[in-house]
Amino acid sequence: MNYTQNQKISQITPSTLIVGIDVAKEKHVARFQDDRGLEFGKRLIFENRIHGFQTLLDCVKRHQNDNHKDHVIFGMEPTGHYWLNLAYFLKAKGYDVVLVNPMHVKKSKELDDNSPTKNDTKDARVIAQLMKDGRYSVPNLLEGVYAELREGVKLRDQLIKQLMIIEGRIENVIQRFFPEFFDVFGDWKGKAAFHTLRMFPFPSDIQKLTPEEVLQKWKPHVQRGVGLKRATKLVEVANKSVGIEVGIQFAKRELDCLLDQYELYKTQLAQLDEELEGRVESIPGAKQMTSIPGLGHTTIALFFAEVGDLSKYNHPQQLVNLAGLSLKEHSSGKYKGQTKITKRGRRRLRKALYLAIRPLVAHNSVFKALHHYYTNRLDRPLKKQQSLIALCCKLLRVLFAIGKKQCEFDGLKLLKGLPQIKALQAA
Repeated sequence: MNYTQNQKISQITPSTLIVGIDVAKEKHVARFQDDRGLEFGKRLIFENRIHGFQTLLDCVKRHQNDNHKDHVIFGMEPTGHYWLNLAYFLKAKGYDVVLVNPMHVKKSKELDDNSPTKNDTKDARVIAQLMKDGRYSVPNLLEGVYAELREGVKLRDQLIKQLMIIEGRIENVIQRFFPEFFDVFGDWKGKAAFHTLRMFPFPSDIQKLTPEEVLQKWKPHVQRGVGLKRATKLVEVANKSVGIEVGIQFAKRELDCLLDQYELYKTQLAQLDEELEGRVESIPGAKQMTSIPGLGHTTIALFFAEVGDLSKYNHPQQLVNLAGLSLKEHSSGKYKGQTKITKRGRRRLRKALYLAIRPLVAHNSVFKALHHYYTNRLDRPLKKQQSLIALCCKLLRVLFAIGKKQCEFDGLKLLKGLPQIKALQAA
């Protein structure tokens, strides 16, 4: 399937059978039409099971034979995750599968009957009509190592989210029962602080100990950074604590459970990062990408998990659009509106690029020089945030070129052609 609007429209010919499908959790609705919008037969309701998928294919073959169609294109809304099973099934059978934007379906459903009515049968018809006009996109159905990376990255996000929740709950317990804990330790995740929470987390436990006994309990777990001075301070603040003194027994149980979960998620996250790094290294161009100063394996894993196989892209602008970094503008007559990014794309990819570009601007000499040029040039200087977004697009183009050619990163090529080139190279 092709990229431009004209090429999308050219895919729909008089010999094409268009199948619009409204996807749901259990049952899908399909409607059939030709390139002019003439409908064939009645709607088909089929289950989200293998026999339902086979019923759909049998119905498609019947319409092909009756109406002399030799090409079939299936289209659907990306409803949650329910469309994926059908899409992968049809792709495995060799059919073309496209997606229609739900916003387009919502805004165009009144064109045929001038009614705001919404139901599955009507939506399937609207989807087919939008496909006829080339208003669809080709889904990036990943396979092989790219599919593995997407699942791995999704799991990584879930682990990080759970880890943040657990960290917040641990701080909640500390603030309720021993708020003075942070007068002694800046961060409860440090070695000494963590083992303190394990052994004697609340003031009532510490009050029974002398500073020497506290220090003695620390020594097997922490070799540096703790001494009698800190142990003395811990005992002093415990004796003056305003922490809650009731419900201590089950509060300790809660804290122990939370600390166990914290350690478990940290271990799982470390193991997952190691596995992702191993998977990334097998992708062409990934080794050259990770050699860019300031760019790590995790960022490259996120990049390939969202983008997939770079050989399926013809131009880096496709990646910019995929990330939702293309520009939009509202202007009319003499009024010229503000230019912003559309944010219509893969949010996780956009976030990964933004989080990657900040350390690059801070530590990579090439991107630091570019950022300085964008924000200080005489003609239309950019604000710092605008410069970071522009550099995200620049990074996408760099990764695209390296992935396509498997070449090493050459920072001078990025600076070539810009004014003040000598000053930038020196920087």
